[in-house]
Amino acid sequence: MGTGRLTGRRDQEATTVPEPSTAGSAPRSLAEALRARDDDALAALLHARPDLLNPVPGDVTQLATRAGTRASVVRALDRLDRFALQTAEALAVAPDPCPYPVLESLLTGEHGTTGGADNGAKAALPAALGTLRDQALAWGDEDRLRLVRTARELLAPSPTRPSPTGLGPTVAEATAGMSPTRIQEIVAANGLPATHDPVSAVTALTGLFTDPERMAALLDEAPAEAHQVLGRLVWGPPYGEVTPQPTPPVRWLRDRGLLLPATARTVVLPREVALYLRGGLAHRVTEPVAPAVPAHRVHRPQLVDANAAGQALAALATVEELVKSWEHAGPAVLRAGGLSVRDLKRAAAALDTSESMAAFWIELAYAAGLLASDGEADERYAPTPAFDDWCELPPAERWSALAAAWLPATRTAGLVGEQDAKGRTLSALGPELDRSAAPEVRRRVLDLLAELPEGGSPDPDALFQRLAWERPVRGTSDLRARLAHWTLTEAEVLGVTGRGALAAPGRALLEGRDPAPLLAPLLPEPVDHILLQADLTAVAPGPLRRPLAEVLATLADVESKGGATVYRFTPGSVRRALDAGHTASDLHAFLAEHSRTPVPQPLAYLIDDVARRHGHLRVGAASSYVRCDDDGMLNEIMADKRSAGLGLRRLAPTVLAAQAEPTSLLDGLRAMGYAPAAESLTGDVVVARADGRRTPRRSAPEPVPEGPPVPDATLLGAAVRAIRAGDRAATAVRKVPASAEAGSGSAPAEAPAAAAAPGELPRTSSAETLATVQAAALTGSAVWIGYVNADGAASQRVIAPVRVEGGFVTGYDHTADEVRTYALHRITGVAELADDQV
Repeated sequence: MGTGRLTGRRDQEATTVPEPSTAGSAPRSLAEALRARDDDALAALLHARPDLLNPVPGDVTQLATRAGTRASVVRALDRLDRFALQTAEALAVAPDPCPYPVLESLLTGEHGTTGGADNGAKAALPAALGTLRDQALAWGDEDRLRLVRTARELLAPSPTRPSPTGLGPTVAEATAGMSPTRIQEIVAANGLPATHDPVSAVTALTGLFTDPERMAALLDEAPAEAHQVLGRLVWGPPYGEVTPQPTPPVRWLRDRGLLLPATARTVVLPREVALYLRGGLAHRVTEPVAPAVPAHRVHRPQLVDANAAGQALAALATVEELVKSWEHAGPAVLRAGGLSVRDLKRAAAALDTSESMAAFWIELAYAAGLLASDGEADERYAPTPAFDDWCELPPAERWSALAAAWLPATRTAGLVGEQDAKGRTLSALGPELDRSAAPEVRRRVLDLLAELPEGGSPDPDALFQRLAWERPVRGTSDLRARLAHWTLTEAEVLGVTGRGALAAPGRALLEGRDPAPLLAPLLPEPVDHILLQADLTAVAPGPLRRPLAEVLATLADVESKGGATVYRFTPGSVRRALDAGHTASDLHAFLAEHSRTPVPQPLAYLIDDVARRHGHLRVGAASSYVRCDDDGMLNEIMADKRSAGLGLRRLAPTVLAAQAEPTSLLDGLRAMGYAPAAESLTGDVVVARADGRRTPRRSAPEPVPEGPPVPDATLLGAAVRAIRAGDRAATAVRKVPASAEAGSGSAPAEAPAAAAAPGELPRTSSAETLATVQAAALTGSAVWIGYVNADGAASQRVIAPVRVEGGFVTGYDHTADEVRTYALHRITGVAELADDQV
C-alpha cells in the first residue's frame, strides 16, 4: 500500500492541433495572408528568411508551403527575441484561432498586469505579434490569430518535449483515451448534470474549469493539502507520479478531474486548471523589454585607445613569432587534418602563453592566410608567400589585416580540445572548427559595446543577459553564450578593445572603415638602435625597424617581451646567425652600428669563439658524412658515447660516414657541443636562410555562412516580381477549351485556374497548343501556359505571344517580366485568359 506521493516529472502530453477554420472574413490560409501583402512586405519576409528563396518560389502558394516546412520554421523561431518567442509559445497553447484579447491575457494576466505590476508586456505585444506576422509564423486578423501549424507542433507541450510555458494538455486532449464511464464519474463528482456522450461531458468539464466563479467555489471545498499539490504543479512540469493508493488530497483532485491520468502511475494538471491557478498567465515571468547594457566603468578614451594599441603591437609580435617558428620545421599535419596536441603545447611554450590562446593565434594566422599546409607527401604547416607580403606592411596595416580576418571568421578556436558528437577531440587547424554563428555573435557583441558612451565598458553578465534575450536558447546548446565569452577575450588580446571598452580602431573596423589611419598614430615609431649589456643581453627600447629586427632575431633569442624587449645572446643563437650566412666580422660591425652602448667584451669573445669553431666540421649527404681536417677531433667524436646513435664509421682519416640523415646528424653533433656546418654537393657551406621555406600560394579559408546568404535588393526585387507573376499565372481566370465545353454540354464559359488541383498544368494537344498561341500572336492577347524546362522543372506562366515559328514561340512573359522564347514541344498545354483578364 502506498502513501500517495506526488512528484514533478519532465513529461508533457502532446497537443492535438485542430484543423484551421475557414469561417469568417479572415484569410483562410497563410497563402491568402501572404498574397494580401504589398511588395515591400513580401521582400522583407524574403530578406528575413532567405532560405525561402532557394529556389525562388513559383507563386505565393509555393512560398507559403515552403514557409511552413519544419526546417524553415525552426530556423525562423531560432531568430526570435525572447518576448516574440514567448508570444509564439502563448499562441501555441491558446485556442486556434485565438482572439487578440485572449492572447493578451495569456501574456499579461487576467487584469492586464504580470505579477501585479505592469512590466510593459501589454505595450510590447503588438510589436511582438507584428514580428511573428512579418516572419510568416502567424497570420489572421485580430479576431482570428493563428500560429503556423508547424510552429504550433514545435512549441506546444508534449510528454517528450516540455514547453517553456510549463503547461500541460487541455482537458479534451488529456481525456482522449479515457473511458466514457470514467468521464461521467468526474462530471458527477463536480455536480454537473450527466450527458449522453463523452464529447459533451468534456465540454461541460472545460466550461467548469474556465469559469472563474465556479472554479473558485470548487477549490474552496478542496482540502488544504490539495492546494499544496496543485502549487507544486501549477508552473510546471505539470506531470506528477502517484502510487496505486494515493492520499486523500490527491484522490479528491483526481476524482474531480483537477488531475487527470496520463499513464498508469502518472497524472497531469489540465491546462485550463493551471491557467486559472496562474491568473491566466502562460509564463511565470514575461520579458517584454530587452535588458539594458549600461556602462559598468567609464575610462578616458585616450587611455582605452592607448591600451588597445599596446595589445595590437603585442598581437603583431606574437603572430610574427609564431609563423617564423614554423619556417624550417613546421608541425606535421594529422592524418585527419589539424595540429597534434603535442605541437599545440610546443607552440604555447614558444609563445609563453596558454594552449587556448596559442590555438587562437594559430587560427588567426590561418584565417589571415599567413599559414597553410604545404601539400607535400610529408605534409607540414609552413608560412605562405602572403606572410612575406604581410611583413613588409606598416604595423597598422598588418593589424588591420589580422582584425579584418578575425571579425567574419567562422573558425572557432575556443572549441580546440573539446570533443565532437563522435567523441573525437577537436584540434587546432582541424576541419571541424567552423561555427556559422560565430561572426554574428562577434559582431553583435561589438555592436553593444559601440552603443555605450565612448570609453565605457559593460558588466559582462549584463552583456550576456542581453544576448540571451535577443536569441534565447530553445535547445540545450550554449554555443552562443560561449561565443560571446570568447569574443570579449579575443577582442581584448587582439586590441579591438582596451580595458573592456571599444577602441577607436575597433569602432572603425565594426563600421567597415579602414582602422589603420586611427591605429597608426597610437603606435610607437620603430627604433633603429639597441642597448647592449655586459650580461650578454640587449634591450630594444621599442619596436625595431624590420631589417634590424630580422637580423637580431637570428643573432639572439627573445628573453622577455613588453614595452622593451630583452634579447639574450647564446652560442646557439650566434651559430644560427653564422648558419644564415653572416660572418664574425659582419656580426661585430652590425652590433657596433646599431648599439647605443659599446659592444661588451664578453659578447665579442662569444662571437669570435663560436665563429672559430663554426664549420670546422662539415656534414654532407652520403646517407650523410662528417669531414674535418683535424683527425683528432674525429677521434674525439668517435670515442664519445653520445655519438652511438648516429651510426658513425671512419671512411678516411678526415671523413666519417653516418647512417643518420644530414639534418639529424647536424642536430646530434650540435647537442654534443660541436658547431658543424652543412655542406653542399660541391663542398660549399649551405646557408640556411630564414625565409627559405614557403608553401605554394594559398588563399585564406572562406567563412562558412549560416544558411543561405542574405539576398540583396536586386535579387529581392526580381524574386518578388517572379512570385507575383507566377501567382497571377496560377490564379488567372481562363476560358475552358471549346472541346471541353462541347463535351460537358452545360459547362460554364469561364473557370478559375485556382480551381485546378495544386501544381496541375494545363493540358492540350499539340495542335490545340499551336493554334491557340498563333491566334494569340495575331490578336496580341495573353494566354496561360504550362511549361517544363530542360531540367524538368514545371511552371505556369502568362505570356503574350508575338511570333510563332520554327517550333518556338516568342513573347512577353509576365512571369519573368521580359521577352522570352519557349519551345513548343515543352508547352504542356495552353488556355486563353478570360475577357476581364486580358
